[in-house]
Amino acid sequence: MNCTKCGKELGKPVISMSGSISGDETTDCFHFCDDCGVYTIATHWDFFDGEEKSEFSGPVVKEKGDADVALIMQCNTPWDKKCRCEAHMKYFDGNLD
Repeated sequence: MNCTKCGKELGKPVISMSGSISGDETTDCFHFCDDCGVYTIATHWDFFDGEEKSEFSGPVVKEKGDADVALIMQCNTPWDKKCRCEAHMKYFDGNLD
């Protein structure tokens, strides 16, 4: 995966958050580029019908990405698509199953 601003190859994500929306699992993985100081977000969907899809978005300015990372860090199990904590609900705008 590459930075959406400078194209640098990025390593492991800083953090990820998964949620279940209408039976489909959505996972956002936040990658930070030290060279240009922005985030690239890899979004992965695992649809109920078995289809999978990935999409990359960004660049996301550091302040916005840092705020999202801080929100995700409020959850002890951000990978749990069934978690309904305040952080999950806020991150997914209350749209969880």
